[in-house]
Order: sequence, then C-alpha cells, then structure tokens
Amino acid sequence: MPTLSGHGQRQLVVVGAGAAGLYTALCAARDGAHVTLVSATELAETSSYWAQGGLAAALAADDSVELHLEDTLRAGRGAVRPSAARVLVEEAPGAVEDLSRRGVTFDADRNGRLALGLEGGHSQRRIVHAGGAATGRRIVRQLSALAATEERIEVLEDRRVEALLTHDGRCTGVLLDSGELLHSAATVLSTGGAAAMWARTTNPAGAVGAGLLLAYAAGATLADIEFMQFHPTAVVSGGSGDGLLVTEAIRGEGAKLLNHDGERFVDELAPRDEVARAIFTEITRHPGSEAVALDMRHVDPALFPNVVAALQRVGIEPERSVIPVAPAAHYMMGGIATDLQARSTVPGLLAVGECSCTGLHGANRLASNSLSECFVFGARAARAALDEPGLLSSDIAGSSAGGPLAPGTAVAPPSSESREQLWRWAGLERDGDGLSRLLDDPHPLVRLIASAALARTESRGAHWRHDFPATDAALDERHVTLVIDQESDFERWK
Repeated sequence: MPTLSGHGQRQLVVVGAGAAGLYTALCAARDGAHVTLVSATELAETSSYWAQGGLAAALAADDSVELHLEDTLRAGRGAVRPSAARVLVEEAPGAVEDLSRRGVTFDADRNGRLALGLEGGHSQRRIVHAGGAATGRRIVRQLSALAATEERIEVLEDRRVEALLTHDGRCTGVLLDSGELLHSAATVLSTGGAAAMWARTTNPAGAVGAGLLLAYAAGATLADIEFMQFHPTAVVSGGSGDGLLVTEAIRGEGAKLLNHDGERFVDELAPRDEVARAIFTEITRHPGSEAVALDMRHVDPALFPNVVAALQRVGIEPERSVIPVAPAAHYMMGGIATDLQARSTVPGLLAVGECSCTGLHGANRLASNSLSECFVFGARAARAALDEPGLLSSDIAGSSAGGPLAPGTAVAPPSSESREQLWRWAGLERDGDGLSRLLDDPHPLVRLIASAALARTESRGAHWRHDFPATDAALDERHVTLVIDQESDFERWK
C-alpha cells in the first residue's frame, strides 16, 4: 500500500487519545515535535473520559513521597517494580502542577487549597479531583481542546490501527484501517486496557486490549497480564446500569459495605483486591445472591453529584436506599512491557497508560495511581520518543505490516462466549483446570491471559488460585513475560 501522500517521515505518531495519549502528544508538541494523534473515536470520547478517580500525589503538608511509595509497594503485594513506583511518586506532584498550568481546574476548599480525597490503600489524603467524580471528563475535555488547537498536532479521528509497521525488528509506523501508512521514527501506543474482555466490567466495550495484541504481533514483550483488578463496587442491575462504577472516594467519605444481615464485613478502605474478594466471598455464601449493599445514605450527595445523578438515571436513589454492588473487571495491571522511559522491547515502539506495564502496579493497583501514571510516564514517553533516531528511506521502503497475527485479527473484539468464559475461569478466583480450558479459546488475548495466569503458580493480589492459595516469596518482584513463539518466562526488572 502506498505511503499517505504528503506525509512521509513523522517525528511522532501517538495511537489513542485518552489522558495518556493526549498528554504525550502535548508534551512532544511543546518540545517542538510534529505529532499525528490517531483516535478511534472523536476526541473526549475515550475511556479516560469516564474515569471517576483522581490523581494520586503527595501534596499535603503531612504527606510525603516516601509515604506514597510505601502505600504503593504495600498495595502491590510484593510484585511492584520499586524503581517505577519511585518515579511515579516523585513526579506526580509536578504533573498536577503542569495540568493546572494547562488549564485544568482542580477541586479546592474555600481557602483555595487543593481538596484532597482518601481512597483505599492510601494512608493519607492525596487524591486530587476535578469536578469530584468527573475528574476524567474534566481533564480529557481540557487536553482535547488543547490538542485540537495545537498547530503541531494533527488529529485523525475515527481511525483505527490495523497493524504496526516494522523493518529489521524496528517499529517504523502504523497501518490504519483506511489503508493509510503513517511512517514515524517513534510510535507511542496509548490504547487503554482490556477490562471489557471480561463479561462483567466497568469499562466501555472498546477496552479489549487491541494495543497489546498489536504490539505482541510486532514482537514486543507483554508482562503481568494475569493481573486484572476487579473494582469492588460496580452496580448490579438487570438493565443499562449494570457495571456502573461507584467510585471508591465515596467509601473514603464514610460509605459502608453491608452483608445480607446488614452488618459490615470488611474494612472499606483496604486495598481493592482484599475488598473485592471479601465481597465475592459474601455473595457466594448466599446461593442466588448477586450483590452486597453499599450504604452511602449518610454521605453528603453534594460531594458526588455525578455519581448520584448516574444512579438516579438507573432507578437507584442513594440518599434513601442502599446500592447493590459486586466486583467487576476494571483495570489491567499488566500490558506492553516497558522501561522507565516508556520504551517497549521493540525499538521505535513506546507504550504509556493502561496498555503499558512498567511494573508500577504490581499485583494490585493502588487507587488513582493510574491517572497519575498517564501524565508522569506520558511526559517521559514524549522525551524518549524524540530521542529515537530518524528513519532512513530503506526503513520506509522495507516496512511491512501484519506478522503472525494477521491485520484485523489482532483488533477483533471477543465474542460474548469468550467474555463469559474469561469471567468464569479467570475471574476473582481461578484454578489450573479452568485456566487450561481458556487455552483453546478463539480469541488470542484470552489465550495469552490464560497462559500468564497458568505460569503464576501462586496467589498474589488480584490473581487468586484455589490450587495454589499461598504466595510464593521466590516470585517477589518477578513478572510473567510473554513473547510471540516463546514460552512464558519470569523476569526481575531493575
């Protein structure tokens, strides 16, 4: 296929226009790069738009980066890459300041100080919000407006990447579903996560790990994809409200989880894997039950107007009645393995945001670290991308697309049957027999998730196996890695 007319070598192609992609593009443009931003949807319609959480950053006088680091390591259950966690906690405050300079208005008290929230696993109030539970919406809307008016950024909306272009083991750009070839010395994937692979999810339908498969087909290493975080409090209903996320910040303001006897059964602000599993256990104790109760009747509804309005739209009045909730697939801790500059194992290919895996989240993501990650590592990705050597004419002429996973195959969504099977056999509780059944699933990402989960013969964080209920200390800080045509392996990263 011909090169897109008039668009030869690119300084940078960014795939995905969520928080991570937008910020990466804006940082690169600020440094003088010409950026092509490829978005599968119109701007401000990405998964990040719906994010209810905030940014975790040590900004309070009684907080510190060391406390934030301790909380991150503790929540990650011994699987966090300490160097990645340190980068996040040290650079998150600066990311908040930069977003403020870019026009994002964060919530503040009457004295003008940032209003810091508390979420599960955090020992201090350090969650920065913009419009309460509308944080994702506010940030993505502002960054989208900046990207749309930045002369160095060309936005291609309603376009999807069919395959990555490679030559001699290096990524040289992307093939779009329109047949266009975009060549670039550096390509940054910011395509989001894969939680919609599971039948019960808080994510929009498009979150099916397309970027992971694109990178894998191009030869990149995937890591930690057995770790899917199940958010504890997603609405259970028979209608359109099923899977609606009720932000953890509500529990930070005093909402309680109640069992069938109306009694509390878990510390609501424990790390998410602990809370989700406790809810799952309560539900399984009562045959026919599908939910426990979240009681926010004593929480000021003015603090969470967007959540209250969303609940009311599906027929729930949270000021007068409890909310039926149960865990749902929410956030993949693994993804495309990268170094601390967002570089994958394929030269010229970088990844940032939920599709990436720096090792920051370990086996259980600390609440709101992920949005901070988008900006901290987005800035790093922009700098690293601009350091990539330029393409030669031979790189462009010799580039090819596809590979072991044919174009189109890599980005095909899973069937409803695949999603049900993944929920059943790779949900909150797993075992070898169930995971082995998934190895024959028609969807390649289901098979990869099963392979990674089978390799991890222990229980740790979000990965809980009946047949291996103990945590294996020998696997501390070790990451299950997957490379095409190779057996899964464990690696320890610096």
